[in-house]
Amino acid sequence: MGAACDHDHGTTGLAEGEAVRALDAAEAACAAEGERMTAPRRRVLDLLLRAGEPMKAYDLIARFGQDGQAAKPPTVYRALEFLERRGLAHRIASISAYVACSHGGADDHAAAFLICDCCGAAQEIAAPLGDGLRRAAEGAGYVIDRTTIEAHGRCPDCRLPA
Repeated sequence: MGAACDHDHGTTGLAEGEAVRALDAAEAACAAEGERMTAPRRRVLDLLLRAGEPMKAYDLIARFGQDGQAAKPPTVYRALEFLERRGLAHRIASISAYVACSHGGADDHAAAFLICDCCGAAQEIAAPLGDGLRRAAEGAGYVIDRTTIEAHGRCPDCRLPA
């Protein structure tokens, strides 16, 4: 991520009630498809939802234990893989970090992120090329499993003159 900002940014993570509702909805969606939202998966998703910003895997590992104990890395990486596969989280490759999906786990959408190089914030937006890219791929006989578009720049707060 970029250099630390010298200005404040509001927190964008979900509050307690919103996070619980999002976790319950994710658990119900998983159950409807015959998948289990295990305690480690739920904990990792909870951390992502409440952070409201991209989190690196090792930050998740450090914060995973509610009693101050870090998790074993394979536990968190397996949870992240599951959450990505289910469309509940996205990996932002250019900054090696993860975010909760703002589309509520709609696994059939193309994710696009606006990433601030100053403060490191990331905002998920509708991918402008999602459907067109999918149609072009189908025309070429290709099936796309997932699409992630990453755009770097400065968020509105970081663009403001100091």
